[in-house]
Amino acid sequence: MDIAEPLLAAHRARFAAVDALLPPAAPPAEGQRLDVATADGTRITGVLQRHRSAPGDVTMLWAAADVRQLFPYFGATGTEGVDLLLRALKGVLEAEEIGDDSSCVVLWPSRDAEAIRAFLDHGLVPLSAVGVRTAPPVGAAPAVAVRRARPDDFAAALELAAATFDYTGLVAAPRRANTAELLAPALRDALAEDEPAVWLAEEDGEIRAVAHCAWIDATPGSEAAELLPPGRWGYVNNVVTAPGERGGGFGRALMAHVHRELHRGGASRTYLYYNPTNPLASVFWHRQGYRPLWTSWEVRPASALR
Repeated sequence: MDIAEPLLAAHRARFAAVDALLPPAAPPAEGQRLDVATADGTRITGVLQRHRSAPGDVTMLWAAADVRQLFPYFGATGTEGVDLLLRALKGVLEAEEIGDDSSCVVLWPSRDAEAIRAFLDHGLVPLSAVGVRTAPPVGAAPAVAVRRARPDDFAAALELAAATFDYTGLVAAPRRANTAELLAPALRDALAEDEPAVWLAEEDGEIRAVAHCAWIDATPGSEAAELLPPGRWGYVNNVVTAPGERGGGFGRALMAHVHRELHRGGASRTYLYYNPTNPLASVFWHRQGYRPLWTSWEVRPASALR
């Protein structure tokens, strides 16, 4: 989809100025155009996409069934531009019938404070963030037994992975009744292959924590390259410590091992998704050296957009 060249140039300049680690801004998305003008006559635009998921789609673990995602192009207009685009989106939504299992989402660079002001004013909250860690592994691992998971660990690992959604369902996206069924295929496949990898922390023969990870190559034109600088990245997909063992050091020991293994596999940097509203995860991952690069701002249901 074409947008005015000066606006696209301003959009890319904004990304470069906000955070040096951001990759070059992606080309304009396809979708419904929302065209507005600021008080001084500057023309800006947004692109609106709609994504619907079926009950068995894995995206239902973190997303609403009916998602409207806005891609803003507001250049140097800052808070005013974002405010105008969200007002235009509100007008679109008022003309539609919207269900309860719906959301409005904007994925935006985490350090753009001017945009954050407008997101908050319109009722969006930071439900998810892409966190990045650029430091190499350092130091010795704590004295906790960590090993590669095997296919016969499937049932225990799945039970632990599903259990964490009881907690995240309170502080982030609501827990789905079929959470275990949605998690199972990817976990089973990971246990059957060398990559992606699953590691376990144990004590007295019992699994205390699990980490489901992979290697991701951010190459030109790939989906990963829209979020991350080029190169091979370690992806930390899901890390869970048993509820009764949180704070006991199992997560720290497990991630010390995982970071070394991902580095050994060719990843000089690692990334993950976490919930800024999660009082455990937000502290844990920052202490592990991660910082937010992108934040997903969301309001549920979509009709609650102000």
